[in-house]
Amino acid sequence: MAADDGQGLERIWTVPNLLSVGRLGLVACSLWLLFGEGERIAAFAMLALAGITDFVDGYVARRFGQVTTLGKVLDPTADRVVLGATVVAIAVYGAVPAWLAVVVLVRELVVSLAVVLLAAAGAPRIDVLFVGKAGTFGLMCCFPLFLLADGPGALAHGIAIATWVLLVPALALSLAAAVSYVPHARRALQERGSPAVAAVPGAHGPATPTGRVQAP
Repeated sequence: MAADDGQGLERIWTVPNLLSVGRLGLVACSLWLLFGEGERIAAFAMLALAGITDFVDGYVARRFGQVTTLGKVLDPTADRVVLGATVVAIAVYGAVPAWLAVVVLVRELVVSLAVVLLAAAGAPRIDVLFVGKAGTFGLMCCFPLFLLADGPGALAHGIAIATWVLLVPALALSLAAAVSYVPHARRALQERGSPAVAAVPGAHGPATPTGRVQAP
């Protein structure tokens, strides 16, 4: 695959990278629709599309050999920005309880801080765990649904129930991933100074220079 050589890894203008940047634009558009225009349904559509691109960019990167060094940083960074902005916006709008927003945001803050500290310590990259990617994707899908559920009628009530049913396992996976990264972080700290990739969990790619396999 093209992404396995050095030149491929250093590419910038790839479809997955553009999708990651586009994901940020979709969230910005959704915030304007929600708070500027009061278009709750349109804001939901933008956020839902942003969540879909999280799956699409990773698939395209692996399927068509467009794994890049930039993508390995840009994709998880975009995920955290999108999820954080979505949670804050929907909480401010009043469609989710404050405690739920706090739990998700604290988890994201802890993971982001750990990434920064590991990178500052010179630790090698921590390979992304599938459970973490699945949890993040689930949360990015569930939170926009709360906007649809924030309305009158039986349909909105049914969407609210279905969203909570989907949210519980997504949140459980997300929290489990945060705990699962602890032994990986300890091992990464012990491996400081050895040749390895930069310490940023997550991204598009299937393989690292150390031979480890990146989970999707």
